[in-house]
Amino acid sequence: MLSVALRTLRTRWTTFTGSFVALALGVALTAVMGLALASSLDAPGRGPERFAAAPVVVRGADTLRVDTSTGVQVRKLAHPRAVPVGTVAKLRRLGPVVADRTFAVRARGGPDDLVGHPWSTAAFAPYRIDAGRPPRAADEVVVSGDWAGPGKRVRTDRGTVRVVGTVAGRGFENAVFYTDARAARLSPHSVQLVVDADPAAVREAVRGSGSDGDGDGDGDGVQVLTGQGRRHADPDPDRDRDALAAMNAMFGTAGGVAAFVSVFVVASTFAFAVAQRRREFGLLRVAGATPGQIRRMVFAEALVVGVFASATGCLLGAYGAPRLADRVVDGGLAPRWFTIGDHIWPYHLAFWTGLSVALCGAAAASWRAGRTRPAQALREASADSGPGRTMTWGRWLSGLALLLTAAATLCLSLLTDPGDLLHRKTYVSRPMPLISAVALLAPAAVRPLTRLIAWLPARLPGAGGMLVRENAAAGVRRTAAIAAPVLVTVALAGSLLGATATLNRARATETRQQTAADFVITPAGDAGFDPATLRGLREVPGVEVSATSTSAVYVLEDGVSLVKSEARAADPGPLAATSRLPIEAGTASDLDDGSIIVNGEWQRHTVGERVRVWLGDGTERSLRIAAVMATGTGDNGVYVTPRNAPGATVDRVDIALAHGADADAAATGLRAAVRTTGGHVFTKDQWVKASYPETNRTTRLGFLLVLGIALFYTGISVANTMVMATSDRVRDLAVLRLAGATTWQVLRLVAAEALTVVAVGAALGLLVTGLNLAGMWSALALLSVRTTVDVPWAAIGVAVAACAVLAVVSSVAPAAFALRRRAVALAGLRE
Repeated sequence: MLSVALRTLRTRWTTFTGSFVALALGVALTAVMGLALASSLDAPGRGPERFAAAPVVVRGADTLRVDTSTGVQVRKLAHPRAVPVGTVAKLRRLGPVVADRTFAVRARGGPDDLVGHPWSTAAFAPYRIDAGRPPRAADEVVVSGDWAGPGKRVRTDRGTVRVVGTVAGRGFENAVFYTDARAARLSPHSVQLVVDADPAAVREAVRGSGSDGDGDGDGDGVQVLTGQGRRHADPDPDRDRDALAAMNAMFGTAGGVAAFVSVFVVASTFAFAVAQRRREFGLLRVAGATPGQIRRMVFAEALVVGVFASATGCLLGAYGAPRLADRVVDGGLAPRWFTIGDHIWPYHLAFWTGLSVALCGAAAASWRAGRTRPAQALREASADSGPGRTMTWGRWLSGLALLLTAAATLCLSLLTDPGDLLHRKTYVSRPMPLISAVALLAPAAVRPLTRLIAWLPARLPGAGGMLVRENAAAGVRRTAAIAAPVLVTVALAGSLLGATATLNRARATETRQQTAADFVITPAGDAGFDPATLRGLREVPGVEVSATSTSAVYVLEDGVSLVKSEARAADPGPLAATSRLPIEAGTASDLDDGSIIVNGEWQRHTVGERVRVWLGDGTERSLRIAAVMATGTGDNGVYVTPRNAPGATVDRVDIALAHGADADAAATGLRAAVRTTGGHVFTKDQWVKASYPETNRTTRLGFLLVLGIALFYTGISVANTMVMATSDRVRDLAVLRLAGATTWQVLRLVAAEALTVVAVGAALGLLVTGLNLAGMWSALALLSVRTTVDVPWAAIGVAVAACAVLAVVSSVAPAAFALRRRAVALAGLRE
């Protein structure tokens, strides 16, 4: 049967072109994903940057360590502690000590990510003066890069300064160096310092109560960092690891979708090819071929296609991986040093995965081919007589099983943990079983759906509408094979983009509902508001000021899991005047220094109950639950008083107007109070609009990549199936010509049929989208968030339009090519 399979491939090469291209691209993407993953696993560790030339760095406690029955749980502190005063005094006796400070700076005409440091720390990078001199006065600075030169006066949120020197940029930051005294006034809090002394002596000075990182520490978790460990003193030392993890997640999602869609394309292509070749299989059966031989022949065809497509895909992966690595580095999705290494196992993974996909895609088709009866195949009509011929018991059972699984898992999540449906991993994977179920059951819905879509055109004068309806309804297998990839593209576009848009709208709704303030003020940078600015705001007549800060609270759940919750610190009186918290139990006014407001996600959330928590700086406290908020979209967090948020700076001020106060006068006074620090004054509506959630950049690019892959595969499948179907109908088109139809009438008929089939696939895709978004809406309703579903009509329209153009071109082009011959000759062609 192998020789027969090879001759079939040579004769019917157009039938297998779509499967070949889909498999090759899927293997190429798998190879790229594997090469990227392998290269990220053996990535070099990032060395120290700001402190590459520092002898020893001593850093205050920045992690919380809690002993549990399963081991020590470690979490990063929201507010790292300073090195204790007693420890600093010991270190000063060993040698010079330089306190490090880092704070955001906003300068007119400067980079957006400027950071300020004391000049004494410049030598530890090391930075060297290129031009000018070091700063000596409070209004003098040295800057990195070439955005400002010596002598230039620059207006910043910290006051106007004069550039007296420049240093060459080192790539990891854009720095502004002040005098040590000025930097200490601008950023009084310092969590780390550099000691010019023997590392062993430094360790001995802080020894006595445990160690962290590369050295010994005292009881407050002070770290002594030397060698490569000095990188932990850099800002965000794990950014490379986080970037690689996000990149791998993006490629992993894309690879999974590629595998899912390629199985779809290969399976539908082989199924339609088998349906077209029923008479051929019948002749083979008459000639003595057994069902097993027919199945082996189909498998042999899939094997040959899979081997060549997988090999081609590996070559494409080897070519594309380095170029994709360059693109993700240029786009900021991967570290600057990221490159593709020399690895073999990704090629094995991609090759054997592609071959397996080809064989799995042909499995159902080979089984159907083996069931072909000789006499039945030779005398059956080209039209599909009913669902019984297209919907086997296996297809019914598989489709219904997947449909019930999707429904059961959705109901289970709604009953037990509706918040799980709002997680990205959940709403990305949940559409897959539903798409598969609808695709398997599609042949049963094709005929009634086609008649419904073509109902109005069939009522119009002329026979064109009636012919479109009957041809599409009669060719159930053809319609289902073309509609399946359209279904995948529309369902993925609607479900993924609709889920993120609906979730963003829900969060914006929460923000609007919870904000009772007339004005919201935010700082220009990351430093927050200083006490002088807050005093100025409180002096504005006719306003109630609620100054809040961002912090965190840690709680141990089940005795083994240390969970971090985002927290806001606020005074209870002003908080009640400027916000409407979604309280389900208790009252917000009961909040005090000995209590906490939690949300329904907490394991213990009974009003009056005491919970053991750790504050943002690691301080352990036992707090009483004053009130419980609704869970919402998961962003409600918890509320504490400022006393329970040590180290937190005020980063938001809500303003409520007193009764009868003039809003315009109040706004003028508020803007004047924050003018020197560059704060932004928003009205409530402006604040809601400015804080409208945006999809994470990596997530957005990942979704676009997924949808691009789905659309590309859809184009391959639609084009391949349309060419196969149109080539198989040449005699039907010739009969229409002999009946009096013009060539343009026949081509318009072919185009209308293609559009009808695309409409069927789009309708099924919209059904899947609606069901998925209905599940998310139900979860939001159970979490006390009243919002509307946001269907991405523009994206769906683009996807449907692209599918329609592909379908029309792929059907009209071969039909026009065939109709160049005389109709009589075409009508007499052998099948």
